Amino acid sequence: MSKFLKLLRIEQWVKNLFVFTPIFFSGNVMHVDLTLKSLFAFLVFSFTASSIYILNDYTDIESDKKHPEKCKRPLASGAISKTAAKIIFVLLILSVVLLVFFGGDYFQRNFTKFSIIIASYFFMNIAYTFKLKHVAIIDVCIIALGFVLRVLAGGYATGIVVSQWAILLTFVLALVLAIGKRRGELINAEISGKTRKALDGYNVQFADIALSISVTLAIVCYLMFTLTPEVQEKFGVRVFYTVLFVVFAFLRYLQQTLVYNKTESPTKIVYKDRYIQITILIWLIAFLLLIYLKK
Repeated sequence: MSKFLKLLRIEQWVKNLFVFTPIFFSGNVMHVDLTLKSLFAFLVFSFTASSIYILNDYTDIESDKKHPEKCKRPLASGAISKTAAKIIFVLLILSVVLLVFFGGDYFQRNFTKFSIIIASYFFMNIAYTFKLKHVAIIDVCIIALGFVLRVLAGGYATGIVVSQWAILLTFVLALVLAIGKRRGELINAEISGKTRKALDGYNVQFADIALSISVTLAIVCYLMFTLTPEVQEKFGVRVFYTVLFVVFAFLRYLQQTLVYNKTESPTKIVYKDRYIQITILIWLIAFLLLIYLKK
């Protein structure tokens, strides 16, 4: 069973928690109907993402075999056959189609928009898998756009409007993670050889500069988000102080990236780095207090 979970990359489903962003920041987590719609969107997005992961692993079998970590993936290691992977891929696609089809009445007027988001994510990532992941800069931008689509999916599923600052913040935050991952791959490539064509368009110096710019943009976007009149009206002026947690989290991420070279897999940081985990937890608690205990 574990090999099939690895094939689906269940641990990567943490990225799909971004679909809960609209309901969380709107203060509607306790709204049962909206929460169920967010859960539905999370499930659909997770199945779609897993199908893309399978397709990506299938096309990268030979290159993954040469990678010190990716060689352990089920298809590259031979733990799961190509035929089995194809069957699981088809089942996932059918599941997504059925879920979206039967969820039409549930989403009502937002059904078409939600469906377009899911289809856009799927086909964008097919293009990424077969071509665009080999094109420097475009590859990281597509990864970032994937996170924006997650947030928009959560918004359309619940009918909650997503602000422009939230969209921009999501994009640059994901860009930070994507560039950090590329930098980690560059460091690893110095030891094991390049495993991704897009790395030809990067070097460590460029990655460091791009990462610094992206982190700066992310902090500025979050700062502007907290200062917008509608946000301060909803959460109170004290929402501004949550910027402190964001700055610390980014500094810790930069330390992990530039000092310890541990960011080839961003999700591992979320699962393993206690400093970032505690910071995110405190930040979440702060927002919960601002949203749900505001007098």
